[in-house]
Amino acid sequence: MGRSVVYFTDMRATPERNLLQKFRALIERAGIDEINFEKQFTAIKIHLGEPGNIAYLRPNFAKVVADKVKELGGKPFLTDSNTLYVGRRKDALEHLEAAYENGYNPFCTGCHVVIADGLKGTDEALVPVNGGEYIKEAKIGRAIADADVIISLTHFKGHEITGFGGAIKNLGMGSGSRGGKMEMHSDGKPSVDEAKCIGCGRCARNCAQKAIRITDGKAHIDHEKCVGCGRCIGACPFDAVKPDWEGSETAVCRKMAEYAKAVIDGKPNFHIAAVVDVSPFCDCHAENDAAVVPNIGFFASHDPVALDQACADAVMKAPAVANTYLADQIKKRGAGADHFHTIHPDTHWQATLEHAEKIGIGTREYELREI
Repeated sequence: MGRSVVYFTDMRATPERNLLQKFRALIERAGIDEINFEKQFTAIKIHLGEPGNIAYLRPNFAKVVADKVKELGGKPFLTDSNTLYVGRRKDALEHLEAAYENGYNPFCTGCHVVIADGLKGTDEALVPVNGGEYIKEAKIGRAIADADVIISLTHFKGHEITGFGGAIKNLGMGSGSRGGKMEMHSDGKPSVDEAKCIGCGRCARNCAQKAIRITDGKAHIDHEKCVGCGRCIGACPFDAVKPDWEGSETAVCRKMAEYAKAVIDGKPNFHIAAVVDVSPFCDCHAENDAAVVPNIGFFASHDPVALDQACADAVMKAPAVANTYLADQIKKRGAGADHFHTIHPDTHWQATLEHAEKIGIGTREYELREI
């Protein structure tokens, strides 16, 4: 496989050309018009944002994509799947309320929101993974599995388990039903460093499985109940909760890549990423810390692997912003090989892209064309 083309535009705007117009020009130049959308149900896979977090991608950009799909004869809908953890997106009713609160409603976006895995996260389709090493049949939210065309619209940011959240994570983890998410997370069960734990209980309050208890002033995790979602890792302000990876972090990343393949295999697909408000943690948090690097811009490609690699390279080249989580970690540990490892030293984001390339989703080799 040769190099894939990734298109990029920065955040500069003028009175003659605003950011939304630049964004539209980007996706057109990147070849969204090459897809036959006529009467095709088109899933725009997006993270709708946990209420309280304001780093999620603004719905204005989703409207640009939806409007373009409709112009080309398609039937677009915004979609995401329910979560495993405590929050306001764990069932379809709360998820829709959260989406509307964050501006993802037909009045702002020009299309409807469909929660892919239904009311309780159990509406799933079993989709074969061609060449899968870990997953033979992925449990994909039915609305996504039923879609004719897949578009990923991703807010690129850090993540406490996978290093960063890009297109592959948006497609793979984000499209899995609750059962699918449990399958992907099943190898990573975190534990508590009692020397650092003060028993504040934040981890327990963020555990939807009631797997964490506070006894004798320390948190303890019941691995029989734990599903490995990792929310407690991000919730702990004292860095006391760590994954017991022993190599299993690569399994989580590889499973996620195989789920992403199940979503797009055999279907027209197109991928867009916004490298803006690059928070250190996922948009699943009900808060967002300050962006760790300056806003960079927007990327688009038919290849989600090349897209993620280009976004990661751009972030790694960017300077750390002062008074951010990244700057704090640099002071504590020194600058690492890349910003994602500096923020989350126990993660290995490369495993996701290496495996995605291996199973034929795309290539990490790319040519960047700026518009």
